[in-house]
Amino acid sequence: MIHVLAVITAKPGQREKILEAFRANIPAVHAEAGCIEYGPVIDSPDSPSKYGDDTFVVVEKWESPDHLKAHAASSHMAAYGAKTREFIASRVIHIMQSAG
Repeated sequence: MIHVLAVITAKPGQREKILEAFRANIPAVHAEAGCIEYGPVIDSPDSPSKYGDDTFVVVEKWESPDHLKAHAASSHMAAYGAKTREFIASRVIHIMQSAG
């Protein structure tokens, strides 16, 4: 299994615009072969350290690297990227595996 943590930082005040497009895209991603988990998270009020009001993290789990590659190349992800590109300040993707 592959784990992905995508740290998305919006331009100031634009996080909700990105999340709106993200949420609309979730059903298409959940329908993809190999998708185990895919969803956005934001700072908890109780967190001792915070990403901040302009950042969210996408938590993903995929059955294999090939499933993740197919996800990245999908037409709905290209459309999502086109809709949100102007609102994003930075995007950092961490592809991880179990340390088990």
